[in-house]
Amino acid sequence: MNGGETMSPRARFLDAAARGELAFQRGANGEAVFPPRLVAPAGVSEPLEWARSDGLGAVHSVTLVHPRGEPVFALALVDLDEGFRMMARVDADDPATVAIGTRVRVGFRALDPDGPPLPIFTLAEGEA
Repeated sequence: MNGGETMSPRARFLDAAARGELAFQRGANGEAVFPPRLVAPAGVSEPLEWARSDGLGAVHSVTLVHPRGEPVFALALVDLDEGFRMMARVDADDPATVAIGTRVRVGFRALDPDGPPLPIFTLAEGEA
């Protein structure tokens, strides 16, 4: 990852996203850590190493968001295959078809013209 030690964890995450990569961290025991942070969970003083996710996962929970004047979209907690969970939008032709257990794949795009690219999932048809 670019800029290594001088960037904040959030900046490193967004830098990876701008390159189309879903970054996360692993503790010394190999356990996935997300969201990115400076210190391991529970303040354990162990180094956190950066890793790149393949971007495949399954929907853990989902809700439909009905923003005023905009199309409905699915917002989900996604369990990534590497062992971490994150919240993100899931784009689908019919958001109501996004269900618990649905396999998804990450992509990246900005949600507003001045914003950074963010992880946005789509249905990963045919992926188990």
